[in-house]
Amino acid sequence: MNAIGHHTALIYVMVVVAASDGVISDKELKTIGGLSKTLPCFREFDHEKLIATAQDCGAILQEPDGLDAVLGLAKVALPEPLRETAYWLALEVALSDSRVMLEEIRILDAIRRALGLDRLVAAALERGARARYQVG
Repeated sequence: MNAIGHHTALIYVMVVVAASDGVISDKELKTIGGLSKTLPCFREFDHEKLIATAQDCGAILQEPDGLDAVLGLAKVALPEPLRETAYWLALEVALSDSRVMLEEIRILDAIRRALGLDRLVAAALERGARARYQVG
């Protein structure tokens, strides 16, 4: 298994969530692109590599045990503070199309466990992400 950088790991986590229901929606793609262009954690990311990075993730996911491989790569590549960021990014992608499917919930839980996030930390991140999308 080849090592990846933290930018790639963050992209992989977002792609995993977007692909979890079998279709990556336009809203999910737009969210991934927007987050990767605006957040400080992507400050030095070469945005020209976004599509290739997403395709690399997709190729790994097609392999047997691909999800485990992607999550293992992400865990190794992400320093502790960026693991919370990765989970939050996953939540943003899941919520971007205004519906969170059962498959996405399962993947979010797998991400949380793979990254070793405490349930309370995950719950706080989930509540914050949900608050962003509520309407009056």
